[in-house]
Amino acid sequence: MMKSRLFLTNLARKGLNLFIILIFLCGCSAPVVPPLYDDIVPAITNIALNDYKIEIKVRQVGSTLWIYMPVENIFEKSDKPDKYTEKFEILNNHNEFSGSTLKLEYQIKLKKEEEKSQEYKYKKDILEKMNNLWMVLRRVLFSMDRSRQEEPRFFCIVTADIKNGIEMRETFYYLDLKKVSYGFISWGEYQHRVIQNTAIAPEAIGDKKGKYLRYKNITLDEFISWQIEHRIRLKFQKPEVDKNADIDKEIVDVAVATVKIYNFRDFSSVEFNNQVTNKRVILNKAAVWSRVSN
Repeated sequence: MMKSRLFLTNLARKGLNLFIILIFLCGCSAPVVPPLYDDIVPAITNIALNDYKIEIKVRQVGSTLWIYMPVENIFEKSDKPDKYTEKFEILNNHNEFSGSTLKLEYQIKLKKEEEKSQEYKYKKDILEKMNNLWMVLRRVLFSMDRSRQEEPRFFCIVTADIKNGIEMRETFYYLDLKKVSYGFISWGEYQHRVIQNTAIAPEAIGDKKGKYLRYKNITLDEFISWQIEHRIRLKFQKPEVDKNADIDKEIVDVAVATVKIYNFRDFSSVEFNNQVTNKRVILNKAAVWSRVSN
């Protein structure tokens, strides 16, 4: 069992990259067809089983659709490990709403540069299942009868290694899937918008039905908060920034960009707490919306 959260996160990103390629191959010029599915839950479940032999559990809670896919032995040793350089150490990266204030707490330090290797990769058959599941989801979503059922707003796909106790969770916004499918946003931008959390999950061992999951309706403020954390991880883990970058500015830019992407206005202020320098900055809503981020 792998213990490194960074290792698991990097593998999750590889899986998403393949899905993005899959979307591109599907193209954005598919013919318009009349609605085919009026009940999304059985449609996804049955197509996955009948067309791809994938057994999944699908549940809708409010405007959030959950998909649970149990697998075994999700990773294998890579014959050509990817190499990357670590420049920053993320000791804390957490944010949440307190009343109408979004509070960000972070503890990110510059460290001595260190070369790392990605020793494991997704097994080929697992990647095929993951990609086929995305195909099924896209097929149903883009052909559902919206006159009979309101389309979900958020999705959470949980791929669980029920033999080794590893969970890979992807949470995304339906409009983002539409945008990348039809070329309104880039592959890289979509990767930043899909929230990926991969972790050791011993409670998943032997669970073929996803009983251990806490199904809930995801709200927009939760999604905003989680995506900011996700974008910060991407920015500093396999760094998208130079080692001389202004960490505070980069994090402010992440928060501002995320709020603007989703036109999110249900807040009064954003508070930034740098736990390394003890620097605290508060931007009210007007300051957030007037700020120009890079």
